Amino acid sequence: ARIVAVPENDPEHVMLAINDRDPTLHDVYRVAIATGERELVRQNDDGVAGWLTDLEGNLRMAIQIDEEGNTITYRVEDDGLEPVYDCSPLETCGPVRFTADGSRAYFISNKGNADLMALYLIDPATGELERVEEDPEGRVDFGDAIFSEATEELIATAYEDERTRIYPRDEEFARDLERARARFGDADLSLRSMTEDGSKMLASVSSDVEPASTYVYDRATGEFTLLYETRPEIPTEHLAPMEPVTYTARDGVEIPAFLTVPKGVEREALSVVIFPHGGPWARDAWGYSGIPQFLANRGYGVLQPNFRGSTGYGKEFLNLGNDQWGTGTMQHDISDGVAWLIEQGIADPDHVAIMGGSYGGYATLAGLAFTPDLYAAGVDIVGPSSIVTLLESIPPYWKPIQAIFDVRVGDLDDPADVERMKAQSPLFSAERIEAPLLVIQGANDPRVKQRESDQIVVTLRDLGREVEYMVAPDEGHGFANEDNRLAMFARIEAFRAEHLGGRHQAEMEPDIRARLDSMMVDPATVELAEAAAPAGEAVDAFVGEKVEPGSYTFTQTVDRGGQSMEFEATRTVSEGTLDGRAVIVIVDQATTPMGSAVDSTWTDAATLVPIRRMIHQGPATVEMNFDGGSVTGQIQAGPQTMPLQASGEGTVFVSGGALEVGLATLELEAGDVAAIRLFEALEGRIRTYGVEATGTETVETPAGTFDAVVVRLASEDGSGGQTLWIARDEGVVVKAEAALPAMAGGGTATAVLASRAE
Repeated sequence: ARIVAVPENDPEHVMLAINDRDPTLHDVYRVAIATGERELVRQNDDGVAGWLTDLEGNLRMAIQIDEEGNTITYRVEDDGLEPVYDCSPLETCGPVRFTADGSRAYFISNKGNADLMALYLIDPATGELERVEEDPEGRVDFGDAIFSEATEELIATAYEDERTRIYPRDEEFARDLERARARFGDADLSLRSMTEDGSKMLASVSSDVEPASTYVYDRATGEFTLLYETRPEIPTEHLAPMEPVTYTARDGVEIPAFLTVPKGVEREALSVVIFPHGGPWARDAWGYSGIPQFLANRGYGVLQPNFRGSTGYGKEFLNLGNDQWGTGTMQHDISDGVAWLIEQGIADPDHVAIMGGSYGGYATLAGLAFTPDLYAAGVDIVGPSSIVTLLESIPPYWKPIQAIFDVRVGDLDDPADVERMKAQSPLFSAERIEAPLLVIQGANDPRVKQRESDQIVVTLRDLGREVEYMVAPDEGHGFANEDNRLAMFARIEAFRAEHLGGRHQAEMEPDIRARLDSMMVDPATVELAEAAAPAGEAVDAFVGEKVEPGSYTFTQTVDRGGQSMEFEATRTVSEGTLDGRAVIVIVDQATTPMGSAVDSTWTDAATLVPIRRMIHQGPATVEMNFDGGSVTGQIQAGPQTMPLQASGEGTVFVSGGALEVGLATLELEAGDVAAIRLFEALEGRIRTYGVEATGTETVETPAGTFDAVVVRLASEDGSGGQTLWIARDEGVVVKAEAALPAMAGGGTATAVLASRAE
């Protein structure tokens, strides 16, 4: 869910964009704050990536990224969308907010010959622009607009440079800013949240050595009253200053960065940590930052480079990062920052490490793989190890901006791009990694899947390299739980001390020690499902004549987050007809704490190719109709309906009971491999899975003891698979294990045959 607007004329409601109908798209609702009751305002049938209302909460504009990556701003009409303005994938444009009378909207753009983003007013009826302002110093993109709550007029603008620069646009705000500077000196200021009559404001005050404090500012008296401090217990007298610096990359491009040096220490031959930001379409800025301060306190210099591809410095600087991950200029800029530190005498060349999260984690892996002589150690936090598998597993809600990844990173449908991205992926150059590495991952990360970390850990382990692995079972893309964060930084601190020689606090609270121990994973125990690209021929049919009608009872166990839940499920297999056609019908039923579920699939009697599938769970119904390689249908959840449509080459099957019944008809022997295409309803797409018979086992179940062949299914990126134990003589699956998706909370589901009847 995303907040679209908090209308001032309707304080009891908020406008939200929610993607529960279609995971790839956000519909707009008016939601009652007190009760959560919601009313559909606009169903997103047009691939809209973002919405804008006027100040009264009326939906007025929509933003879409088309298949070529162009950004298109539309005017929202009752019967559709009308294009107003567009810009190319190499440009940035979009609305900010409407004026008080709703006739125009503030708009940013760097379309055409402009390099820096400027602020405009746009007429939604005509698309006509009127320039308002751009950076008076001509250095950075337009940053922020500040509006009066009393008049709704623009009263100031701000730009993020080496320091934040604020430009008043009316005399009253100029007076406010002057008073704040007189009171707080050279600190960074933010004056914005205002009472409805404009008489009072909230003033946020911070600096590199002062975490933010918030004051209530009385505009009539000029008095500032402390409201709260964000981190009152931090001993600020020990914090280290952050300095804006600039260095020249190998090809002459100037790279802005920020350098933090331990307080009271000479800037000479320091142990240094390079700390590239995530994104990568983001930037670092001057001010208080917890991780650099933590590292500086332990004795390390910290460099935060705004490498090419960082935002805020104009579209040319941003676009210089296109396709330049890993072996390109984005990584060269980071490497050149190390060279600059050494040339300046600041860094000891034998004691330089690299650490980062998300893209910064990728840059850490890339630094160790492509410039192994630069770094003594690395810490990768939720970083992708392969660009290809990263793009193959992007979350559904990124679909509307897929084209941006095609332009800025690479196109999976372009073989040349795929080969380049493989060459830029640290996973495929892991043999060059020599420095010790600590890998940190959240098990439920929807953006950078755990496989990204598993595969680099397994590869380095098998190469005999020094690698440590930390996995938090209850975290996603970055750690949010306080105890998890404390445990993570305890290990980072110790790891840095071991390899760079900085200060280290060995003692910690028993519960944090226990949390740390629970999250550390022995790399020897990590099992990586092999990427199951079609290693054999695609399955286009099963053997229907081998299916025997009957009923089966399974004991289902779901393990999630240390808790276990058990329930009973039944499966019936019967013969019948559908529209005059002989079919075999497979019906799975279960009653769980989440409600009753019935999954019915009608398959061709001879081939077991699906014809129709119906799933009923609680208030939701999923209907799918199959015709060879195409799928149509819908998901109905209450009043909401999401259409389903997909097509591809070859026969498409479905997961669940119908797949298990079908696979049990094949005469699989250990070592056999094949491929099968399955339609994933929640993702709305067809995915290819590898099928591999990995061996045989004797399986004991309440229904008996069976000699079974073990069959592993895994998608092309190695994720989303399951393992089946098929009793070949009986032609039935007697055990099944599957990893639950992150969106379902993670964990595993196991089914064991309890009884059967002919």
